[in-house]
Amino acid sequence: MKFLGVLLIVYAAAVVGIAIVKPEKIWNIKKIESFRKVLGDKGTEIFFYIWAGIFLVLGVWLLAR
Repeated sequence: MKFLGVLLIVYAAAVVGIAIVKPEKIWNIKKIESFRKVLGDKGTEIFFYIWAGIFLVLGVWLLAR
């Protein structure tokens, strides 16, 4: 479980990195383009931050167990 917790924390950091840097290869994936169309650029960033926050909390919870 500790390994999964660390993996989730790394995943959360990667998602925040994608939201901040916005690499074109990833930002132009169809699924993210759909998010951008519905939520707009800022809404998609906020969604990414919330998503990362959920996985960060889950990862820390798994490490604390």
